Amino acid sequence: MAVDRYVAVCNPLRYNIIMNSRTCFWMVIVSWVFGFFFQIWPVYATFQLTFCESNLLDHFYCDRGQLLKLSCDDTLFTEFILFLMAVFIIIGSMIPTIISYTYIISTILKIPSASGRRKAFSTCASHFTYVVIGYGSCLFLYVKPKQTQAAEYNRVASLLVLVVTPFLNPFIFTLRNDKFIQAFQHGIKRCCRLLKD
Repeated sequence: MAVDRYVAVCNPLRYNIIMNSRTCFWMVIVSWVFGFFFQIWPVYATFQLTFCESNLLDHFYCDRGQLLKLSCDDTLFTEFILFLMAVFIIIGSMIPTIISYTYIISTILKIPSASGRRKAFSTCASHFTYVVIGYGSCLFLYVKPKQTQAAEYNRVASLLVLVVTPFLNPFIFTLRNDKFIQAFQHGIKRCCRLLKD
């Protein structure tokens, strides 16, 4: 989304050429492939753990840090590798986002009219809010050397990542779309007419 917003704000006349279906297809494929391959080792390492204590997790889902906490094995090496992977994945994906938003903000500030700046900021503000909540909670959850610490804080951050952020999706992305609002209003009018009849 940050790249899409960058192209929309910084290269609006070339948007359809740059963000064509082929580009979008490859961006999705690369994201899925990297996401899949970066989870192979952590899943394998989790299945190699032995558990000999309680089987109760102090969490509302099966969090990897909680599984490491329940394990009888020495998990120091696994936690270190998970920390390095989290740094690489989260920081590695955050850098292009920060660069995109740096260019976006500098381009917006160069727009001469106040209404143009306001419209450009409103286009990006919703996604930027989503990025701040998502990256902030992911940094808090995963970029720490010891994955087994502070379960009560992890529950709050996990709620942000797993519940609040997806709950905001319709408000952030759909309800700001003019075509969706028109279709929604048309649907409401049709329902009202059907109820009156």
